[in-house]
Amino acid sequence: MTKTLRRFGLVAAGLAMTLAAAACGGDNTSSGGATTGPPKLSGAVAVDGSSTVAPLSKAAADIFKEEQSGVSVTVGTSGTGGGFEKFCKGETDISFFLSETGATEKAKCEAAGITIAEFQIANDALSVVVHKDATWIDCITTANLKKIWDQGSTVKNWKDIDPAYPDQALALFGPGTDSGTFDFFTAAINGKEDQSRSDYTASENDNVLVQGVAASKGGMGYFGFTYAEENKDKLKVLKVDSGAGCVAPGVASAQDGTYKPLSRPLFIYPSVKAMQSKPQVKAFVDFYVDNIDEIVTEAKFIPLTAAQKTALATAHGNAK
Repeated sequence: MTKTLRRFGLVAAGLAMTLAAAACGGDNTSSGGATTGPPKLSGAVAVDGSSTVAPLSKAAADIFKEEQSGVSVTVGTSGTGGGFEKFCKGETDISFFLSETGATEKAKCEAAGITIAEFQIANDALSVVVHKDATWIDCITTANLKKIWDQGSTVKNWKDIDPAYPDQALALFGPGTDSGTFDFFTAAINGKEDQSRSDYTASENDNVLVQGVAASKGGMGYFGFTYAEENKDKLKVLKVDSGAGCVAPGVASAQDGTYKPLSRPLFIYPSVKAMQSKPQVKAFVDFYVDNIDEIVTEAKFIPLTAAQKTALATAHGNAK
């Protein structure tokens, strides 16, 4: 058990003892009528969206469980598109995406009677990875990434990228077209969403992409910073040069924007109706926002800056 979970477990244990004592009196108040702790909730919270943000929401759900054991929080990974479709049909209470939802998506939800709250909860540095034994490369230019991944690309060998590279077949792995990561990477590198080659191994499961690159000496893939960090023993993470020199993905470079053009904000989108009508949903969202530092640390994501935390607090306050 991690230090974070142990800490929250102790808090939860203390809370449980307090509530048990209050239960002897028949409610959650002391003999003087003062509240001794938050009410114990029950019910379900349905969350779905991008596989990149899923570990963050799973960490939030695990820690929240220590406080509200009667609430079942399920975290799905249908991808940004699939998760948003479920959300707009009212099948989920919260969706999580990689960037701000567009006007079209918001309009679809509003037409279905679902008003969306928007909270940025972390940052990400989309990471380009290769096989750990790819000794010939440490940094890649955005021009070469476009050459590799653009629609109509015929690059199939590392020598096709640069004659100085070895005669090694290139094996590409990336998210499917229903993924927000696919949309973000394709727009940032190729200049337009959907403008990507299709002859690569696609999966909405980032672990499948990790395994694919790790098993192919000529492999290359891209996914979120957290998965890259967790698998540095299996993969090599490349620096990216967008014209101002090679920059590695990391906390500082994502927060200050120097890791260009692949740093990005991460959001959750709760249904306002769900927060208003389901106490357990509101409690989970409040917990998520109020404990974001601990949750981000637990899930190994890139934290918010001070200015972003202020904006989150303001957005959260306005949504209450």
